[in-house]
Amino acid sequence: MSPAVIAAIRTPEIVWSAVAPQLILMAGGLLLLTLVSVLKGRLPRHTYVAYTVAVAAASFIATIPLWGRVGNPREGIATVMGGAVGLDRFGLFVIGVLCIGLALSALIADGYLLREDLDGPELYVLMMLSASGGATMATANDLIVLFVGFEILSVSVYVLAAMHARRLSSQEAGFKYFVLGAFSSAFLLYGIALTYGATGSTNLVAIQAFLAENVLTQTGLLLGGMVLMLVGFGFKVAAVPFHMWAPDVYQGAPSPVSGFMASVVKAAAFAGLLRIFAVALSAYQVQWRPLLFTLAVLSLVVGAVLAVVQRNIKRILAYSSINHAGFILLGVHAATQRGTSASLFYLLAYTFMVIGSFGVVTVVGRTGDGRHSLDDYSGLSRRRPAVAFAFTILLLAQAGVPFTAGFLAKFYVLAAAAETGSYILAVVAMLSAVISAFIYLRIGVAMYFEGAPDDTDADAASSDGGAGVATGVPALLGRVPWPTSLALTLAVVCTLLLGILPGPFAHLADTAVAGFRALGR
Repeated sequence: MSPAVIAAIRTPEIVWSAVAPQLILMAGGLLLLTLVSVLKGRLPRHTYVAYTVAVAAASFIATIPLWGRVGNPREGIATVMGGAVGLDRFGLFVIGVLCIGLALSALIADGYLLREDLDGPELYVLMMLSASGGATMATANDLIVLFVGFEILSVSVYVLAAMHARRLSSQEAGFKYFVLGAFSSAFLLYGIALTYGATGSTNLVAIQAFLAENVLTQTGLLLGGMVLMLVGFGFKVAAVPFHMWAPDVYQGAPSPVSGFMASVVKAAAFAGLLRIFAVALSAYQVQWRPLLFTLAVLSLVVGAVLAVVQRNIKRILAYSSINHAGFILLGVHAATQRGTSASLFYLLAYTFMVIGSFGVVTVVGRTGDGRHSLDDYSGLSRRRPAVAFAFTILLLAQAGVPFTAGFLAKFYVLAAAAETGSYILAVVAMLSAVISAFIYLRIGVAMYFEGAPDDTDADAASSDGGAGVATGVPALLGRVPWPTSLALTLAVVCTLLLGILPGPFAHLADTAVAGFRALGR
């Protein structure tokens, strides 16, 4: 190769510090896998959860100097790694949410794994790798990079859903999620291909600039790409009509994994959705907003109505998750800075609410993870008053009761919808909230006003699987492994904190989207 050709080859500048949070998550998972392989079971059993929480905390802390760097007027929003990664507060905020979800899910999984005799590093490794894929999606500035993150996120969760080898329902859940997830990946990839064909680039900033400066005479290729990408993300966020996998997978997957999917996976998917539609395709809002309107209405109505007829708590929470996806879509549909900020605040609030809820489900499910009927929650307030109280707070928050995170999360997205004149969408959302409140109250009635099954008390005594009971403040939750008690306590406290003192967190969300659409500056 001649010197002239060598000189013509331009390699992008690698700024490792800009992707430190993603690297910490990925390297953390690979390092744990390596250590376990070398040490061959000589690590204490609590090492895995402590290590995972430490990795999540380290990744979260790594976002703090980057947050300040982006806020520095001399540096500001930037693209790094040859324009493939966007360094902005939007991505950093989402990474923070993913780290919180990872830490809480790991704490809840600790007692579950020991109780089910699955005590090993596999779940923690896969969770960290999945979170690293989500972090890649949250900061992707190129459709190919976003797709790579999408696949890292997805493949890890396919295995997580099927990891309980002795439960047929877990194997079935993993298989269903894998098959339908493969379809969603194919739709997304075809959408990326069509978008590239229409714009000549996969870089989000380049696509944004091209569509802003040029008027397409033939828009079929671009519209096809938008629709297919929306279908791919619709599967991941469980938006109707792409929701059919969610109730079965949430029911069959290990309960801590269900909470991880409902929080971390959903947050990452919405981050990718916002990056593509709010940044790259912002010039074509008129074309894609009606599509989101339809998805939001269907998700709100179907999620609320079908939750009412369920008797399995995990299926109820699955349909509730679909309804919440509809609420978050209100903020995305608004296509404004206020709407994007409202969606981010909702994702933060929902992370605490849903992981805490599935934490309670994990405890009540007991050995075998099969006690999830509404009848299994009858009389829970008398057997485990603190667990019932924690679940009550979390359910009231999901219903949108004042002084909880759920109330303000719903209020913010409704305000964003009303600001853009989407009054029909706002009315549908409020009606669906009323319907959803019925099922949350129904669970509360079962816990406080119905008698317990005859065999419940005896079985409850062994539900910790020998993991040891909590001590200190979390001990109020009864015979629950201390990591799970800690996670539930944090979930409840943060759910109330976000509802009573929302200002600092709402300000963070507002700051995260300031200049988001100007990523290419």
